Amino acid sequence: MRRIVVFASGSGTNAENIIKFFNSTKIAKVTQVLCNNEHAKVFERCKRLNVNCLLFNKEQFLKEDTILNILKEQADYIILAGFLWKIPTKIIEAFPKKIINIHPALLPKYGGKGMYGMNVHKAVKENNEKETGITIHFVSENYDEGAIIYQAKTALNENDTPETIAEKIHLLEKRYFSRIIERVILDVNE
Repeated sequence: MRRIVVFASGSGTNAENIIKFFNSTKIAKVTQVLCNNEHAKVFERCKRLNVNCLLFNKEQFLKEDTILNILKEQADYIILAGFLWKIPTKIIEAFPKKIINIHPALLPKYGGKGMYGMNVHKAVKENNEKETGITIHFVSENYDEGAIIYQAKTALNENDTPETIAEKIHLLEKRYFSRIIERVILDVNE
């Protein structure tokens, strides 16, 4: 059974979906959630789901090997579920093609530093896009530039607001993210 460590920074809905999905399979299990925001709701979700959620700071992440050592002990795959910090090169090098992120737009559009959450949805609305979606991709040294694994689209209309766009994106995330992670694990290990 493969081990997954999830990084989260916020409410943890994607983390919860991933935990629940893999609790019902024999392919992988979430062994740990790592969070950089002491006020994040992901802590409550993890407590309810009986999964350890560890708070860490920037120094532990960037300068010390604290997080890297945890990952080496507990992870075969790393999943970014609403995690906002750039992943250090030393972690990317230790887990090549094993770090997966989800982005709330169809990359390469609306990617890069600062393009997350409502920032993306507002930009999509301001540009009168006819569709948007999610991009599931491997993590590289640059924000949102890793190889694309999967994209799913949703149509937009002139009545959509950034909030309704966010709702459409959440539906795609819930429907596809865990399944695509499973597919990556199965493809690599068959």
